[in-house]
Amino acid sequence: MERFADKVVLVTGAASGIGRATAERLAAEGATLALTDVNAEGLEETAGACRDAGSKVLSTVGNVADESSVADVVSSAVSEHGRLDVLVNVAGILQFKDLRLTTLDDWNRIIGVNLTGTFLMVREALPHLLGSGGNIVNSASTASLAGHPWTVSYSASKGGVFALTQTVAVEFGKQGVRCNSVAPGSILTPIQNEFQLPEGADPKLVYRIMALDKQRGPETVAAAIAFLASDDAEHVNGTCLKVDGGTLA
Repeated sequence: MERFADKVVLVTGAASGIGRATAERLAAEGATLALTDVNAEGLEETAGACRDAGSKVLSTVGNVADESSVADVVSSAVSEHGRLDVLVNVAGILQFKDLRLTTLDDWNRIIGVNLTGTFLMVREALPHLLGSGGNIVNSASTASLAGHPWTVSYSASKGGVFALTQTVAVEFGKQGVRCNSVAPGSILTPIQNEFQLPEGADPKLVYRIMALDKQRGPETVAAAIAFLASDDAEHVNGTCLKVDGGTLA
Protein backbone atom coordinates (compact mmCIF):
# COMPACT_ATOMS: atom_id res chain seq x y z
CA MET A 1 0.00 0.00 0.00
CA GLU A 2 1.56 3.27 -1.16
CA ARG A 3 -1.03 5.91 -0.37
CA PHE A 4 1.67 8.60 -0.35
CA ALA A 5 3.45 7.83 -3.58
CA ASP A 6 4.24 11.17 -5.28
CA LYS A 7 3.27 13.03 -2.07
CA VAL A 8 5.60 15.32 -0.13
CA VAL A 9 4.98 15.28 3.62
CA LEU A 10 6.57 17.55 6.24
CA VAL A 11 6.68 16.08 9.76
CA THR A 12 7.69 18.09 12.83
CA GLY A 13 8.97 16.46 16.01
CA ALA A 14 10.43 13.67 13.89
CA ALA A 15 13.38 12.79 16.13
CA SER A 16 11.50 10.39 18.39
CA GLY A 17 8.17 9.04 19.61
CA ILE A 18 5.07 9.68 17.54
CA GLY A 19 6.95 11.91 15.11
CA ARG A 20 9.49 9.21 14.31
CA ALA A 21 6.83 6.50 14.06
CA THR A 22 4.80 8.72 11.72
CA ALA A 23 7.79 9.42 9.48
CA GLU A 24 8.58 5.71 9.27
CA ARG A 25 4.96 4.81 8.53
CA LEU A 26 4.73 7.39 5.77
CA ALA A 27 8.06 6.29 4.31
CA ALA A 28 6.74 2.73 4.18
CA GLU A 29 3.74 4.06 2.24
CA GLY A 30 5.88 5.78 -0.38
CA ALA A 31 6.06 9.37 0.88
CA THR A 32 8.79 11.84 0.05
CA LEU A 33 9.66 13.39 3.39
CA ALA A 34 10.81 16.65 4.94
CA LEU A 35 11.59 16.08 8.61
CA THR A 36 12.41 18.57 11.35
CA ASP A 37 13.20 18.59 15.06
CA VAL A 38 15.44 20.44 17.52
CA ASN A 39 17.20 17.14 18.28
CA ALA A 40 19.75 16.79 15.47
CA GLU A 41 20.99 13.34 16.45
CA GLY A 42 17.55 11.80 16.77
CA LEU A 43 16.44 13.51 13.59
CA GLU A 44 19.24 11.91 11.60
CA GLU A 45 18.42 8.50 13.04
CA THR A 46 14.84 8.88 11.83
CA ALA A 47 15.95 10.17 8.44
CA GLY A 48 18.32 7.23 8.04
CA ALA A 49 15.58 4.72 8.81
CA CYS A 50 13.25 6.37 6.31
CA ARG A 51 15.92 6.42 3.61
CA ASP A 52 16.55 2.74 4.26
CA ALA A 53 12.83 2.21 3.60
CA GLY A 54 13.27 3.82 0.19
CA SER A 55 12.05 7.33 0.93
CA LYS A 56 13.67 10.50 -0.35
CA VAL A 57 14.28 12.55 2.80
CA LEU A 58 15.32 16.09 3.67
CA SER A 59 16.09 16.61 7.35
CA THR A 60 16.35 20.14 8.74
CA VAL A 61 17.11 20.99 12.36
CA GLY A 62 14.54 23.57 13.38
CA ASN A 63 12.55 25.05 16.25
CA VAL A 64 8.81 25.31 15.62
CA ALA A 65 8.51 28.04 18.27
CA ASP A 66 10.84 30.30 16.27
CA GLU A 67 9.25 32.18 13.37
CA SER A 68 12.37 32.43 11.22
CA SER A 69 13.25 28.79 11.82
CA VAL A 70 9.76 27.73 10.70
CA ALA A 71 10.13 29.78 7.52
CA ASP A 72 13.46 28.08 6.80
CA VAL A 73 12.04 24.60 7.40
CA VAL A 74 9.11 25.07 5.04
CA SER A 75 11.06 26.89 2.32
CA SER A 76 13.79 24.23 2.42
CA ALA A 77 11.22 21.47 2.03
CA VAL A 78 9.59 23.12 -0.97
CA SER A 79 12.94 24.02 -2.56
CA GLU A 80 14.21 20.46 -2.18
CA HIS A 81 11.09 18.55 -3.18
CA GLY A 82 9.28 21.07 -5.37
CA ARG A 83 5.93 20.99 -3.55
CA LEU A 84 4.19 20.27 -0.26
CA ASP A 85 1.14 18.02 0.04
CA VAL A 86 0.82 17.25 3.75
CA LEU A 87 1.89 18.92 7.00
CA VAL A 88 1.97 16.79 10.15
CA ASN A 89 2.54 18.76 13.36
CA VAL A 90 3.80 16.46 16.10
CA ALA A 91 6.46 18.57 17.85
CA GLY A 92 5.50 19.14 21.47
CA ILE A 93 6.65 19.23 25.08
CA LEU A 94 5.00 18.09 28.30
CA GLN A 95 5.14 19.06 31.96
CA PHE A 96 3.47 17.58 35.04
CA LYS A 97 3.22 20.25 37.71
CA ASP A 98 0.81 21.51 40.34
CA LEU A 99 -1.02 24.51 38.87
CA ARG A 100 -0.09 26.56 41.95
CA LEU A 101 3.59 26.00 41.24
CA THR A 102 3.41 26.55 37.48
CA THR A 103 5.42 29.63 36.57
CA LEU A 104 4.79 32.04 33.73
CA ASP A 105 7.96 30.74 32.12
CA ASP A 106 6.56 27.19 32.30
CA TRP A 107 3.33 28.36 30.69
CA ASN A 108 4.99 30.40 27.92
CA ARG A 109 7.47 27.64 27.05
CA ILE A 110 4.81 24.96 26.59
CA ILE A 111 2.31 27.22 24.84
CA GLY A 112 5.16 28.46 22.63
CA VAL A 113 6.08 25.02 21.31
CA ASN A 114 2.76 23.19 21.32
CA LEU A 115 0.32 25.89 20.23
CA THR A 116 2.31 28.77 18.76
CA GLY A 117 4.58 26.28 17.01
CA THR A 118 1.59 24.59 15.40
CA PHE A 119 0.18 27.96 14.34
CA LEU A 120 3.46 29.08 12.80
CA MET A 121 3.88 25.83 10.86
CA VAL A 122 0.30 25.96 9.57
CA ARG A 123 0.56 29.60 8.56
CA GLU A 124 3.83 29.05 6.70
CA ALA A 125 2.71 25.87 4.95
CA LEU A 126 -0.79 26.99 3.92
CA PRO A 127 0.12 28.79 0.67
CA HIS A 128 1.82 25.63 -0.57
CA LEU A 129 -0.98 23.34 0.59
CA LEU A 130 -3.56 25.54 -1.12
CA GLY A 131 -1.57 25.13 -4.31
CA SER A 132 -1.44 21.35 -4.04
CA GLY A 133 -4.87 20.72 -2.53
CA GLY A 134 -3.12 19.25 0.48
CA ASN A 135 -4.02 18.67 4.10
CA ILE A 136 -2.85 19.12 7.68
CA VAL A 137 -2.82 16.74 10.65
CA ASN A 138 -2.14 18.27 14.07
CA SER A 139 -1.33 16.49 17.31
CA ALA A 140 -3.82 17.39 20.02
CA SER A 141 -4.26 15.12 23.05
CA THR A 142 -6.87 13.50 25.24
CA ALA A 143 -5.85 16.33 27.58
CA SER A 144 -7.50 18.71 25.11
CA LEU A 145 -10.85 16.91 25.40
CA ALA A 146 -11.23 16.23 29.14
CA GLY A 147 -9.76 17.14 32.50
CA HIS A 148 -6.18 15.99 32.93
CA PRO A 149 -4.55 16.84 36.28
CA TRP A 150 -1.15 18.53 36.70
CA THR A 151 -0.91 19.55 33.07
CA VAL A 152 -2.50 22.99 33.02
CA SER A 153 -0.07 24.44 30.44
CA TYR A 154 -0.03 21.31 28.30
CA SER A 155 -3.80 20.85 28.39
CA ALA A 156 -4.41 24.48 27.49
CA SER A 157 -1.95 24.27 24.62
CA LYS A 158 -3.51 21.11 23.21
CA GLY A 159 -7.02 22.51 23.63
CA GLY A 160 -5.82 25.41 21.54
CA VAL A 161 -4.49 23.02 18.90
CA PHE A 162 -7.90 21.37 18.67
CA ALA A 163 -9.62 24.77 18.28
CA LEU A 164 -7.03 25.88 15.73
CA THR A 165 -7.64 22.69 13.76
CA GLN A 166 -11.38 23.26 13.56
CA THR A 167 -10.88 26.89 12.55
CA VAL A 168 -8.50 26.00 9.72
CA ALA A 169 -10.86 23.24 8.56
CA VAL A 170 -13.76 25.67 8.21
CA GLU A 171 -11.75 28.60 6.88
CA PHE A 172 -9.93 26.67 4.15
CA GLY A 173 -12.04 23.58 3.50
CA LYS A 174 -13.89 25.24 0.61
CA GLN A 175 -10.49 26.09 -0.88
CA GLY A 176 -9.45 22.44 -0.88
CA VAL A 177 -7.35 22.08 2.27
CA ARG A 178 -8.48 19.64 4.98
CA CYS A 179 -7.28 19.97 8.58
CA ASN A 180 -7.70 17.27 11.22
CA SER A 181 -6.15 16.32 14.53
CA VAL A 182 -5.40 13.23 16.56
CA ALA A 183 -5.81 12.94 20.32
CA PRO A 184 -3.35 10.35 21.62
CA GLY A 185 -3.74 8.95 25.11
CA SER A 186 -1.70 6.42 27.07
CA ILE A 187 0.98 6.18 24.39
CA LEU A 188 4.47 5.06 25.38
CA THR A 189 6.84 7.76 24.14
CA PRO A 190 10.08 9.34 25.41
CA ILE A 191 8.22 12.53 26.36
CA GLN A 192 6.52 10.66 29.23
CA ASN A 193 9.87 9.58 30.66
CA GLU A 194 11.15 13.14 30.99
CA PHE A 195 8.84 14.19 33.81
CA GLN A 196 7.53 12.76 37.05
CA LEU A 197 4.15 13.32 38.63
CA PRO A 198 4.02 15.77 41.55
CA GLU A 199 4.70 14.30 44.97
CA GLY A 200 1.60 12.61 46.36
CA ALA A 201 -0.19 12.54 42.99
CA ASP A 202 -2.46 9.58 42.29
CA PRO A 203 -1.23 8.04 38.99
CA LYS A 204 -4.67 6.49 38.43
CA LEU A 205 -5.97 9.96 37.55
CA VAL A 206 -3.51 10.12 34.66
CA TYR A 207 -3.30 6.50 33.56
CA ARG A 208 -7.02 5.81 33.40
CA ILE A 209 -6.42 3.57 30.41
CA MET A 210 -5.54 0.66 32.70
CA ALA A 211 -9.22 0.05 33.43
CA LEU A 212 -9.93 -0.66 29.74
CA ASP A 213 -6.81 -1.50 27.80
CA LYS A 214 -3.05 -0.96 28.11
CA GLN A 215 -0.50 1.60 27.06
CA ARG A 216 0.56 1.16 23.46
CA GLY A 217 3.39 2.31 21.22
CA PRO A 218 3.55 5.39 18.98
CA GLU A 219 2.95 3.30 15.87
CA THR A 220 -0.74 3.18 16.82
CA VAL A 221 -0.95 6.97 16.51
CA ALA A 222 1.15 6.95 13.34
CA ALA A 223 -1.43 4.67 11.71
CA ALA A 224 -4.22 7.11 12.57
CA ILE A 225 -2.21 10.05 11.25
CA ALA A 226 -1.49 8.19 8.02
CA PHE A 227 -5.21 7.60 7.55
CA LEU A 228 -6.17 11.23 8.14
CA ALA A 229 -3.40 12.46 5.83
CA SER A 230 -4.35 10.08 3.04
CA ASP A 231 -7.03 10.27 0.36
CA ASP A 232 -8.91 7.59 2.30
CA ALA A 233 -9.98 10.46 4.57
CA GLU A 234 -11.00 12.85 1.80
CA HIS A 235 -14.41 13.35 3.47
CA VAL A 236 -12.94 13.88 6.95
CA ASN A 237 -12.32 17.49 7.91
CA GLY A 238 -12.16 19.30 11.27
CA THR A 239 -12.27 16.13 13.34
CA CYS A 240 -10.25 15.06 16.36
CA LEU A 241 -9.60 11.33 16.18
CA LYS A 242 -9.06 9.81 19.62
CA VAL A 243 -6.32 7.17 19.79
CA ASP A 244 -6.66 6.29 23.45
CA GLY A 245 -7.96 2.78 23.85
CA GLY A 246 -11.34 4.07 24.98
CA THR A 247 -10.07 6.19 27.88
CA LEU A 248 -12.56 8.96 27.08
CA ALA A 249 -15.34 6.67 25.87
